Parts: sequence; C-alpha cells; structure tokens
Amino acid sequence: MILKLDFQSDVPIYQQICNQIIFWISTGELKSGERLPTVRSLAEEAGINSMTVSKAYQQLKAEGYLITERRNGVMVSDRFQKPGELSEEDKKALVLVISRARIAGVPKEKFLELCERLYDRKADM
Repeated sequence: MILKLDFQSDVPIYQQICNQIIFWISTGELKSGERLPTVRSLAEEAGINSMTVSKAYQQLKAEGYLITERRNGVMVSDRFQKPGELSEEDKKALVLVISRARIAGVPKEKFLELCERLYDRKADM
C-alpha cells in the first residue's frame, strides 16, 4: 500500500490517507475483507507519526469503511452503512463542489459530463 502524501497541502495528512483508502475501495484496489497494514507499519512506510495513521483508521472505521478484528487486524468492511446512498456529510461536500462549479460558470451539462468521466475513472487520485 503506497500512499501519496502531499506534506505541503492544506489537507491534513490523516484526511489524505482516508481519501486514498476510500478511493482504492471504490476502484476495487482494496476489496472487502482485505487486510490493511498495521498502524505502525503504515506509519513507518510513509514516514509519519503513528497517531496520524491511527486517526485515519479511526475515522474510516466510524464511517463504516474499515473494521477491526482481534485476530485479523484492520480490514476493509463488507458492511457499508447505507448501500446506494451518500452520507449527509458527503452530500454537503457535493453541494459545495456544485456551488464552486456554478460560481466558476461551468455549465450544468459540462459539470455532469465531468462527473460521469470521474465516476467511471479507475486512475489514481
């Protein structure tokens, strides 16, 4: 699991980790039941504090993307909270992206076309 972290970004490192793991789950690079590295090993590999990785894993567990099992460690969940729906937080984030597109003068058709291309995309973030 190779993280691409931008230490100059305004996005906190733990959130970058969350975003990449969610992306990998969405593309199938991480599959249901697949084990993730331990907090310590991922932190060492990425050259970051283990508390940062722990915070990312905790957030992903709270959102239903990861589960922890005593014998198997941290794994990708197969029990997503509401299949087929976005969380309220994600809906708010989407409203913000739509608002920015409107302010930038992006026509609705062009915005939807971009959404469709990005939704079907399997490339890295």
